[in-house]
Amino acid sequence: MTPTVPAVTLPPAASPPSRTMQPRRRERRAASAVRLLSRVLTVLAVVAVVGLLPWLSGRDPALTVLRGRSADQEATPEALAAVREQLGLADGPLALLGRWASDVLRGDFGTSWVSGAQVLPGALSALGVSVTLMAFSFVVVLAVAALLVVPSLRGVLRGAPRRTSGAVAAALTALPEFLLATALLVGVSVWLGLLPPYGWDGPSSAVLPALAMGLPAGGLVGRLVADAVATSGAETWVTTWTAAGAPRAALARGLLLRAVPPVLPQVGLVVVGLVGGAVAVERVFAIPGLGRATLGAAQTQDLPVLQAGMLLLIALGALLGVATDVTRRAVLGRAARAGGLVIPSSGHVVRRRDRLVPLTALLLLAALVLGGLAGDPYAADRGRLAGPSGDLLLGADASGRDLLARLGQGAGSTIATAVAVCLAAYVVGLLAGLLPNVTAGPVEVANAAPPVLAGLFVAALTGPSSTGAAVAVLLVSWAPLASHTGALVAEAVAQPHVRVLPVLGVGRMRVLLAHVLPMVAGPVLRNAFLRLPGVALALAGLGFLGLGPQPPTPDWGLVLAEGMPYVERAPWVVVAPALSLVALSVLAVSASALAPGLPRRWRSRSAGAELQGPQQP
Repeated sequence: MTPTVPAVTLPPAASPPSRTMQPRRRERRAASAVRLLSRVLTVLAVVAVVGLLPWLSGRDPALTVLRGRSADQEATPEALAAVREQLGLADGPLALLGRWASDVLRGDFGTSWVSGAQVLPGALSALGVSVTLMAFSFVVVLAVAALLVVPSLRGVLRGAPRRTSGAVAAALTALPEFLLATALLVGVSVWLGLLPPYGWDGPSSAVLPALAMGLPAGGLVGRLVADAVATSGAETWVTTWTAAGAPRAALARGLLLRAVPPVLPQVGLVVVGLVGGAVAVERVFAIPGLGRATLGAAQTQDLPVLQAGMLLLIALGALLGVATDVTRRAVLGRAARAGGLVIPSSGHVVRRRDRLVPLTALLLLAALVLGGLAGDPYAADRGRLAGPSGDLLLGADASGRDLLARLGQGAGSTIATAVAVCLAAYVVGLLAGLLPNVTAGPVEVANAAPPVLAGLFVAALTGPSSTGAAVAVLLVSWAPLASHTGALVAEAVAQPHVRVLPVLGVGRMRVLLAHVLPMVAGPVLRNAFLRLPGVALALAGLGFLGLGPQPPTPDWGLVLAEGMPYVERAPWVVVAPALSLVALSVLAVSASALAPGLPRRWRSRSAGAELQGPQQP
């Protein structure tokens, strides 16, 4: 008798790989197309704004060009008409912009309105100098960042992951580039005579500028990576690896591979900022770089040179943005596609001594404010550059005004403006980062344009003021936060409980706002607090260049700028405002390290709401 074979139910045949992969391929192609379109439209918009700037400012471009060529020549109607005829200004801004764009497509960037020389060779030469300086600065960034990451990595390997107070990183980030450049110039070049003080004669000329640019940037990158290492060390896989006896080298490598991808876009933005934001450093050391050349062109309204400089900065920003995105995807590998990523929650333990650093910084700022209330920040009744004494605790400035009174009474406006810009940048960056493909172009362009150029644009339209400086800094400070948000969103949407939501009928907008946004809002907020020193320093830099608050306003940046010419003979006029900025930075960063683990609570709510269905009251 033949035995009966039980029936076997076979699973349904799987679809061919080519068919299952087609929707994902179409999505990736559509996303790439959107990013490309975003970049193209943004570049065109920026070029149009730059081209129309002389007319938007309400000033006659012909008069500006005439003054730039010869300050002694009288601006007669005949002379102005000759300039307009020579430059084609009589045809109007749109016709001039159209001719310039047509020439650029043929590789001709035109001739300088001021010098009459070809624009492209000089712009490429300046770009080469800036890229070389950027390379030296990036070496400094990596070295400083490595030194800051080691303590966090060592703590995780010892089984005690925690976020440090970040006081050292905040102090480095709070040092203004132009202040570092001046201090290095005076101390190393003038007093010690070790390195060239001015010009560009080779690698030796890049050492001091690289230190001035790399130390603050290295503090920022190191703090971001150290924080990511500490939070990643609280994940379950670290405990599993440790219990399984994994070698420390392998665990350290895994931690870095987990922590670095989310901050890689930030590193790319920092690299671009080293090129675009080095205007003050290039000016201090008289380096013929692209930032200095573009700033000079903006001041003289040399439109062809300004357009070429901005295009090169934008192209470099786009190139580095693509490179960092490709690198991040390569590092994540199949984890992002397989849904194996988890947004790390804040697993650190806040100890009592961790509160000591922000409390100390807060007390110092409070003492500064209270001590300055009794004095008059405008009365020039002290000795000129008088040193600190019992009656004059912080000394006097070059006009004989009490420095303590100026710093104390200027703290309110300075801190309030920086905080307001940070919060506005946080909101804009968070919303823009939720749609990274659509905002790819604006993010890269905003980061490629340093605050100085944004300040020049705003000042040309509205005049120099504290409000104009705040708007200018906001125009460029939201980009890093949007990039950080986009990196975290990419990891959040790859999680299993998020990827299954569309199958359950949850709309894309609800997924983003109700499930993804709560997971990324906390880390991005900490990033915004971390960038408070940079915002304060950007405002100070605009004040240093005369694009922010005007004298005799007791703004910290303006006080610092007024003391820069006297740093060698009266260092207290620079040390006092610089230490105030450092205290503010240390307070912001160390206080943000005490933030509770909000993402964990929001994550559990997000993960269970759709899967478990409605709950009974």
